Amino acid sequence: MLQPRYIDSRSRLDNLSWQGVIDALMAGHRLPRAEVTDTVLEHGRNRLLNRSARIDGLGYAVKSVTVFPNNPACKQSLPSVQGICTVFDECTGQASAIVDSELLTYWKTAADSVLGARLLGPPEPAHLVIIGAGQVARSLIQAYTALFPSIEKVTLCVRRIQSAECLMQIVAADEERVTFALQASTDPPEIVPLGDIVATATTSETPVLQGGWLKAGAHVDLVGAYTVRMREADDITLQRGALYVDSRDTTVGYNGELAIPLASGAILPGGVLGDLYDLIAGSLRAAAQPRSADQITVFKNGGGAHLDLMVAHYLMRMSLDA
Repeated sequence: MLQPRYIDSRSRLDNLSWQGVIDALMAGHRLPRAEVTDTVLEHGRNRLLNRSARIDGLGYAVKSVTVFPNNPACKQSLPSVQGICTVFDECTGQASAIVDSELLTYWKTAADSVLGARLLGPPEPAHLVIIGAGQVARSLIQAYTALFPSIEKVTLCVRRIQSAECLMQIVAADEERVTFALQASTDPPEIVPLGDIVATATTSETPVLQGGWLKAGAHVDLVGAYTVRMREADDITLQRGALYVDSRDTTVGYNGELAIPLASGAILPGGVLGDLYDLIAGSLRAAAQPRSADQITVFKNGGGAHLDLMVAHYLMRMSLDA
């Protein structure tokens, strides 16, 4: 019996690229629609999240992630989020790879968002605004600036300027040649109206983005809000924009970004116009382009094990080529 390969940040993966991940997601969405299921166990503030998927042609994946918010403060200084994704062979059911969830999520989450922006957003955005300054914000900066060379400025909107300054130092060290201006602000009402793309990457349970701040033609990328209690955008944001999701099966009714306004009647069930399957291989593949210069678009990044499976296969191929 072959042992599954273990892939993490120490693996030889120098040949990874954001374009490669985007291509893997595009190819995966041209396969039959995935079967997905999620389970969450909660004990106090701690959570165990299991996300499973099956895709014809790719096999099976289960990503198990624990969220223990108090970990960084304990003696071991463990990360608050830890996990693995196990990939199983389609024909034999044998475990073929175990992928560190931090590595996998880093590439998958940002690529998911940028794919949505490519399909829905302005073709040549100049100003990217990100609300948040954590690890997800770091990957969003890398992915957006790599795949949208038109971006000239990135602004981090934060409550504490110190957190943004820390991330700015990391980004400067990440990039061999920074081709964009990077700045920070604590004033979203002033900065958000300047953004061609506005991304939210927080763990907030109340809206951090107001639709009245958005300029005509902006694209909104909602990345946080992964439980039914969490949301990052207010009702007006969803009402002003043409609303799309990465997958209906992992967003509608599964996170507060949509569940809360659906329950209140702020948006209707038919308000979600489509998902990535519709946009890439389905009936909407040409519907979003060309977009009106004044059209606001909203994309909810809900993730899902089907995306993990697509990206895990890309990482597996690249680890063999390294």
